[in-house]
Amino acid sequence: MEEAIRPNYRKLYTDMLDWKYPEKKEACAEVLKKRNLEALDVITLNTMIFGERKSNQKHKSYDKNSILEILAYQEKNPCSNKELSLLFKISRNTITKWKRIYV
Repeated sequence: MEEAIRPNYRKLYTDMLDWKYPEKKEACAEVLKKRNLEALDVITLNTMIFGERKSNQKHKSYDKNSILEILAYQEKNPCSNKELSLLFKISRNTITKWKRIYV
């Protein structure tokens, strides 16, 4: 299977920080240093730059590594699907589906 073409999030966020939010560049530097930015890293950067916003879940997508990281978090910190869904702002049905597929 071909790997999907992904946007260059590092370039997007670096340019955004340079032009509009230079005061937040230092706070985001640690995340931007990572070799590969995954879905959770992009969400983290977005939160660091714009703060907490009510987000539209329709357009969020997660790669396999991010899904496994979320499920590992649940195993490491025992919490229900409901608690996990509130923490990561994902539906409970999505978490259940991920468990069926990846666990």
